Amino acid sequence: MTAPTIDLSDRLDAEHRAVFDTLPLDPRDWSDIPALRARMAEMAAGLPQPVLPPTVAIEDRSVPGPAGEPAVTVRLYRPAGLAPGSPALYWIHGGGMVLGSIAMNDAYCAGVADDLGVLVASVEYRLAPEDPFPAPLEDCYAGLAWFAASSDSLGIDRGRIAVGGASAGGGLAAGVALAARDRGEVPLCFQLLVYPMLDDRNATASSHAITDPRLWNREANLAGWGAYLAGNAGGEGVSPYAAPARATDLAGLPPAYINVGDLDLFVDEDVAYARALGAAGVPAELHIYPGAYHGSNGSVPNSALSQRWLADERAALARALNGT
Repeated sequence: MTAPTIDLSDRLDAEHRAVFDTLPLDPRDWSDIPALRARMAEMAAGLPQPVLPPTVAIEDRSVPGPAGEPAVTVRLYRPAGLAPGSPALYWIHGGGMVLGSIAMNDAYCAGVADDLGVLVASVEYRLAPEDPFPAPLEDCYAGLAWFAASSDSLGIDRGRIAVGGASAGGGLAAGVALAARDRGEVPLCFQLLVYPMLDDRNATASSHAITDPRLWNREANLAGWGAYLAGNAGGEGVSPYAAPARATDLAGLPPAYINVGDLDLFVDEDVAYARALGAAGVPAELHIYPGAYHGSNGSVPNSALSQRWLADERAALARALNGT
């Protein structure tokens, strides 16, 4: 399927356009992902660091990894006065399966812990191309298995653990939810999928339409999936744990909340996944935000649109975890 590309600037409100127009136009070199990763980490190091809530204690734990594999780091965000038996969120960072780190979502995870009074855990997983599927997925699952098994010592309710993530993290969260259902070891209560990366086939209209180099675009997505699936993106035999859009049985999964912008290359696959969940009897709440592009809720956080996005997302998580 082909589709006309979108001129995003014509679809942005003034607050988004003011930020979007300042983003660098130079294309990224996806032929050397490790070098690109190092360059982006260097750029991120020069940015102002977020101010974290002083009432949230942050601690790293080294926990057992997948069988025969290295240990996995899980970062805990514990709000002051956490009540025994509280619910919890297990979070997975984004980065297209090839970029990112646990630190990139410190502000988000600490904010959830502080606002909702829940324990939040975030996992550091191996990245492709050095470690393609199933390594990232299994790292994420191993961290979740440890989190659930440690519920008593951590002071959380094992029956009220949600899984969530953004972009690649959202795709990994959906894959982890499938694995948790099939392995029967962790009873997840909810999945928060923020513009999740779900479909390696890259065949939707929206996956063709976003080509602007300032964003996670088609070129980047093809590179990310190619690295994650070791060159088999779009091929035969791709596991639904790697690309949840490939799953043919979604029954029995926990309720889901999916949010995405209408200028995100993932919008079509996210809508399709929400509809497939609903068809399988899984409660799925879908929000599509006009004028939002991939990651704009983070890059333009103070805009009216992003504030509405955050309020809706946080309210959904509060309902799922605290019943409020």
